[in-house]
Amino acid sequence: MTRITETSDQWWKTAVIYCLDVETFLDSDGDGVGDIAGLVERIDYLAELGVTCLWLMPFYPTPDRDDGYDVMDFYGVDQRLGNHGDVVELIRTAKDRGMRVITDLLINHTSDQHPWFKASRKSKDNPFRDYYVWRSDTPPDTSDMAVFPDKEDGIWTYDERTEEWYLHHFYSHQPDLNVANPKVRDEIMKVIGFWLELGIDGFRVDAVPFFLEDVGMSGQDADAMAEPHDHLKNIRAFLSRRRGDAILLGEVNVPHEEQVKYFADGQQLHMMFDFVTMQKLYLSLARADAGPLTEALLARPQIPEDCQWATFVRNHDELTLDKLTEEERQEVFAAFGPEERMQLYGRGLKRRVPPMVDGDPRRVRLVYSLLFSLPGTPSLFYGEEIGMGEDLEAEGRMAVRTPMQWSPEKNGGFSTAPPSKLVARPVPDGYGPQFVNAWDQMRDHDSLWNFVRHLVQIYRSHPELGRGSFQVLDQPHPEVLAHCVTWEDRIVVAVHNLSGDAHAVPLRLDIPGGSVLESLLSREEHETDDDGAVQLDLDGYGYRWFHVHPPHKLRLP
Repeated sequence: MTRITETSDQWWKTAVIYCLDVETFLDSDGDGVGDIAGLVERIDYLAELGVTCLWLMPFYPTPDRDDGYDVMDFYGVDQRLGNHGDVVELIRTAKDRGMRVITDLLINHTSDQHPWFKASRKSKDNPFRDYYVWRSDTPPDTSDMAVFPDKEDGIWTYDERTEEWYLHHFYSHQPDLNVANPKVRDEIMKVIGFWLELGIDGFRVDAVPFFLEDVGMSGQDADAMAEPHDHLKNIRAFLSRRRGDAILLGEVNVPHEEQVKYFADGQQLHMMFDFVTMQKLYLSLARADAGPLTEALLARPQIPEDCQWATFVRNHDELTLDKLTEEERQEVFAAFGPEERMQLYGRGLKRRVPPMVDGDPRRVRLVYSLLFSLPGTPSLFYGEEIGMGEDLEAEGRMAVRTPMQWSPEKNGGFSTAPPSKLVARPVPDGYGPQFVNAWDQMRDHDSLWNFVRHLVQIYRSHPELGRGSFQVLDQPHPEVLAHCVTWEDRIVVAVHNLSGDAHAVPLRLDIPGGSVLESLLSREEHETDDDGAVQLDLDGYGYRWFHVHPPHKLRLP
């Protein structure tokens, strides 16, 4: 028998994560910028959707040259968004509605306006100089290492005041912290401890591989980074001492075999986003062939019991395709972003799901059915539940960071401010608020919002989807992915057709004859024959989920 109590001990393995940017969610005071008070007003909306973990993008003080990822004060709150009192009220209200709250932990870099970096530039012997990574010799060509090749021509920038170069993997206004410095590591621990004391339940750790990178370090710094993963272990140990149920969710976009190092023996990250499977999913959708997705899922390495993969089909950054080959990437570009303005950095897309599939509701729902039925913890980016589009006129990643569309009213119900005062304009044209908004969809039983809400309910009531073992089921159609997820005596079977053609899908399950497959999406049942065989009919872009009941043993979820 399964132990349901384990699902609360390791809550992150069956959570539903919802990522949002406070400044684009809801403006409560009419200044054109979303704020924490506005978010609190929408906590019940998120609770009704079924969200169990709220992930907040950075809300710290910032010059806002990188949408808040350029931080001036790790302990502060951007005054445009609110104050510490507002944060505490948000956390308290969310927890009352059954939601945990995690936030971005940015420990790779700071803003160049951070007091530490300002002090480090005063002189080479300043106490804060070693908070960052400097070099006196002219660096080699590092253009191939720049994360944003359209903005930076390398990862070193010359500081005229002190006549040395400082390291930055991202923008030149985001100098990298020297995590080999014990004082920097102590500061990171204090930041973690501070937010845990205010009630935060964990952190999405930004750019983890860069944080552990030792580029440009020498002498004692290089020695301190000899075992870089020890620093991640120390963070995990500190976090667990302060809050036993707090988590670290890592952004680690590396191949599966390298990701294992960041789980280690369950002593580093609790969770990691599965970038490889996400990219192979889009390749499968482009080809109408389940092969690449199946390959990625089967290639997932074994991970420790208390660790988990986080699954997603859209996040707050570009939809990166960097783990595909150049030929594969061009296939996905041709299918989902054929125009140059839809692409970013030559490696990704600045689009949301519905426009990529030409607004076809069958294909949109297929994608989210896959998201919630594949093994792992699903993560949603705000607006996905209503099928928001993107603003291709916005620069870079900002194309998908447009204001949440609450109603068909002015500014999509996001703000009462004049349009010129908005932090970003709402999506224009056919995906604008007059056509796509939460107000209308919550009142339409057949809407995408209600479909996603139903998927959330099914996922939450079937913990095997987050905790179980994964198996691909044999069947003859390359366009179809048939799989089952098993946890002890609980089994869910899901079948997805990635093509527009209908298929009859014969399956043989390793279960007793006479078992009942009860649909989780409609009112239908199928009984297996004596050798566990059953045939399922799928429409074009169709999908079906089933809960398996052994003979004469019906069970509630």
